[in-house]
Amino acid sequence: MKTVIYPGTFDPITNGHLDIIERSAVLFSQVIVAVAVNPSKQPLFSLDERVELIKQSVAHLPNVRVIGFAELLAKVVRDNHIDAIIRGVRTTADFEYELQLAYLNRVLTDGVESLFLPPSEQWAFVSSTIVREIYRHQGDVSRFVPPPVLAALMQRQ
Repeated sequence: MKTVIYPGTFDPITNGHLDIIERSAVLFSQVIVAVAVNPSKQPLFSLDERVELIKQSVAHLPNVRVIGFAELLAKVVRDNHIDAIIRGVRTTADFEYELQLAYLNRVLTDGVESLFLPPSEQWAFVSSTIVREIYRHQGDVSRFVPPPVLAALMQRQ
């Protein structure tokens, strides 16, 4: 049984994130979506809200579990007996940053590998940052986020 972790801030989760989760759920026995606190960012949703929105968005995937975390990813990897770290990459800039993290995480976890998955082409341009910007300017984000996120955003207006 191979267990992988897909860490991120997910503020909010997008259809691009969901695409990577769904594809990972086909490839691996268990996928843990790990939602980071990330105090350096000003989140639109609290950690508990993000965890709940992701749980609702992945309810159709029986082998996906969602957790929140505030510690070093390497500790979460060790504590959950993770076999690999999944990271989404859209651009070469993403890849360069993620490659540095992969090297670091491999050292900190005593060899756990990072696997890079690009989103499907239709989601390659979507990011949480873009969704937040569209939302803050009263734009329509319905094509870019799962229904539970859209509902939560509409309640905030």
